Amino acid sequence: MTGNVSTLQHPSDALFQGETPFPVIPCCDHYAGSEKLMLKALALQDELGPVFDLTCDCEDGAPAGREKEHAEMVVAVLNGPANRHRMAGVRIHDFTHPHWRSDVDILVGGAGAVVSHITLPKPSSAAEVTAQIGYVWERLDAAGIQREIPIHVLIETHGALRDVFDIAALPGVRCLDFGLMDFVSAHHGAIPSSAMRSPGQFEHRLVARAKTEIVAAALANGKVPAHGVTLDVKNPAVAYQDALRARREFGFLRMWSIHPSQIPAIVDAMKPEHGEVEDAAAILLAARKAAWGPIQYQGELQDRASYRYYWELLQKARVTGVEIPGEALAAFFS
Repeated sequence: MTGNVSTLQHPSDALFQGETPFPVIPCCDHYAGSEKLMLKALALQDELGPVFDLTCDCEDGAPAGREKEHAEMVVAVLNGPANRHRMAGVRIHDFTHPHWRSDVDILVGGAGAVVSHITLPKPSSAAEVTAQIGYVWERLDAAGIQREIPIHVLIETHGALRDVFDIAALPGVRCLDFGLMDFVSAHHGAIPSSAMRSPGQFEHRLVARAKTEIVAAALANGKVPAHGVTLDVKNPAVAYQDALRARREFGFLRMWSIHPSQIPAIVDAMKPEHGEVEDAAAILLAARKAAWGPIQYQGELQDRASYRYYWELLQKARVTGVEIPGEALAAFFS
């Protein structure tokens, strides 16, 4: 290695000048609606490592008429010692629900400094998402919190799918989630219930079209596309196969979990393969020595385009718990 400063540049600096880096977040988003299940999930983060996010559900998880108490309970969980990794977010009520602003008031005012993300369900237009994001920002300012809370948007209505590229382009949005169940229900029987589970959810053309549009919109705007749920909570192998198909056939980079047993299966299916991680480490280390100019690796040309790919892959390995070779770990993640 020469002493030239450029050879020592970190890939984040050398490969993405003037660009917003692609979000590198866990590939599994686990949903929990009760305090007991939230605390169980947070304990699992300690056991497995911080390889998945938790979303505390203030929408379907909140008993009707007790929305305020439920949101306050979530604030206590987020601020409590169990949330050690600060990898817990919330799903609030949808734009048409009378309590959604109160959700934001309670959650941002009480836990705005620690909440990892806010998920917006069932928008029918980009305008609704814009209004909700604007209100979150207002409450952050009012609370004197100097951070931006990432926004995740559930695409599960006809209107949201129509506006999906506009939604993905909105400032503050980090992730687009596909809400399979509500999307199928919105078709009034035109899509059979078999499309709520596999293999139908990957083969019905209206569902496949929605998934393709969501992934294309997300990736075109530098956002993370997240696949929906696997209903079978007794057989983790089904969640594994769903996650594998979602990643390989549609390009999803993240998937929901609705049962703790699904989490390891989803992470295993979504994480990079160990051999590819080893190649990524070797290529990036060699590129760094070459001041990020072109190199040959195993008889193939590698340049800045492939370096960008392998750097993002190495970051995904980091957040999914895949072992990274020691030299690369020290060089890029110390």
